[in-house]
Amino acid sequence: MSNNPNDNKTFRIVFIGVMTAIVFVITYLRIPFFGSKLSLGNVFCLLSGLLFGPVAGGLSAGLGSGIYDLVGGYDFIQALITFVSKFAMAWICARIAGTYKTDKADSNVRIITGSVVGALSYVALYMLKTFVYQRFVYGNPLDGALAVMASKLPASLINAVCAFILAPILYKAIAPILNKNGSLNKVRA
Repeated sequence: MSNNPNDNKTFRIVFIGVMTAIVFVITYLRIPFFGSKLSLGNVFCLLSGLLFGPVAGGLSAGLGSGIYDLVGGYDFIQALITFVSKFAMAWICARIAGTYKTDKADSNVRIITGSVVGALSYVALYMLKTFVYQRFVYGNPLDGALAVMASKLPASLINAVCAFILAPILYKAIAPILNKNGSLNKVRA
């Protein structure tokens, strides 16, 4: 392998692009669940942060989810909000988990804590977006905005729980393989 820094940049861009595509495609997979739907998109947003670190993982999560919104017919502002909130979810997860730091061994407690806090931070940001849209964009009264938030909260929490359970499991399955061939160090650098 070459020690050329440009090789690592290219490698990083390719990995971010591949994970962006995975987040985009996996977001289409929705499982019906008690009148709502479980989305696997958040699982892979957290996984992006765990595998690639705060910036590269955040970009993968944000771009994949933002592009999904654009393709799904949402306007640019909503896609931008999605980009920021999914980036934040992966960034927070990665910062707490610390898996991107090559000098530290993976800690299950940090990985799980990062996943939980990352997933719940997304729920908080999603609820904030819902409130702002309901109250100020659509002009609903306060009680109407709160009612819409209350109707969306259970599904959001179920998705968060699904994400913070599955992301660490997938990370523990995938990371050793990518570490063995040196791929993660190139992406995280």
